[in-house]
Amino acid sequence: MKVAQLQQSIREYAHAIGIDKIGFTTAAPFLELKNRLKRQQELGYQSGFEESDVEKRTEPTLLLDQAESIIAIAVAYPSKMDASPKGKKGERRGIFCRASWGMDYHVVLREKLQLLETFIATQVPDAKMRSMVDTGELVDRAVAERAGIGWSAKNCSIITPEFGSYVYLGEMITNIPFAPDTPMEDECKDCTLCLDACPTGALIQGGQLNAQRCIAFLTQSKKPIPEEFRAKIGNRIYGCDTCQTVCPKNKGKYNLHQEAFAPEPQLTKPLLTPMLKLTNRQFKESFGHMSGSWRGKNPIQRNAILALAHFKEEASVPLLAELLVSDPRPLIRGTTAWALGEIATAEAIEAVQQALQTEEDPGVRIELNNVLESEQRKC
Repeated sequence: MKVAQLQQSIREYAHAIGIDKIGFTTAAPFLELKNRLKRQQELGYQSGFEESDVEKRTEPTLLLDQAESIIAIAVAYPSKMDASPKGKKGERRGIFCRASWGMDYHVVLREKLQLLETFIATQVPDAKMRSMVDTGELVDRAVAERAGIGWSAKNCSIITPEFGSYVYLGEMITNIPFAPDTPMEDECKDCTLCLDACPTGALIQGGQLNAQRCIAFLTQSKKPIPEEFRAKIGNRIYGCDTCQTVCPKNKGKYNLHQEAFAPEPQLTKPLLTPMLKLTNRQFKESFGHMSGSWRGKNPIQRNAILALAHFKEEASVPLLAELLVSDPRPLIRGTTAWALGEIATAEAIEAVQQALQTEEDPGVRIELNNVLESEQRKC
């Protein structure tokens, strides 16, 4: 089969297995990206989750011998949830970002790429292929941009005309010399809504992100969240959608057609206080199929405590007071101390005072003392 025919057959098969967009590009180095990544490292803007070797992130031939092309795919995910549960006083809810609704996208896209690999192998038995989704060395957005999937937007997402920026990305490096698709023109133009709306100023300029300030990163960190960001987390317990929801290109893009990503309302907007009582096993049983569970329950529970502080949920004080003295994790005790200081009822402050008498962890003691010093300044 000729390469052009194979390329068309791959496009048709991709759509048949639920891939929403597919594009092709060369395996040439991403030279401009290499310079940007090195600059990001120098500025300390990286999250730490990405591959540290810039050469591997920008040189496809280092990842697959005789690489000629890269196939980029995009699968849309929903931006709208029907029957969204409403929180209320005494029953506050958190929220997982849209990219964590339904099944873990890593699993879904890997399955589709595996099907694609199998299909190509039936046509070209000696084809070499290597696929990756999100956690691979290549920068998904850079590949998608060059393959014509969409343009690289100021909010550091790929925006597609059909689905907005609500798309998951993956790619496959291969030794087959496919004809490259044409990149799209940047349509952000002079719009700066995403930069203006970012709660923490993480979007430094169009297309440049300081991950250390990004709420999506902060909610995944296993460390205590710096105090300057805590109140800005709101009721987000995983991820952040602000720079997407304000984007005009996402208006009316609901993308409800992928069943695997259909949101489960009680899980995507869970009650906060029950989350604080979950064991590891219970957490995995309820949330383990979601991409937002990948860091385990500790960061999620910490974020749930911040959300209760955001709501100043007085009904949660007895539970928080119990966690403050009985939870074995300094991360949880320290966050709980801050939250009780934000709620600041007499019962909350009394719980902080009592905990200080027995707390031994230096970091938690700092949090406790900060609360009491803040209260003294109010007097």
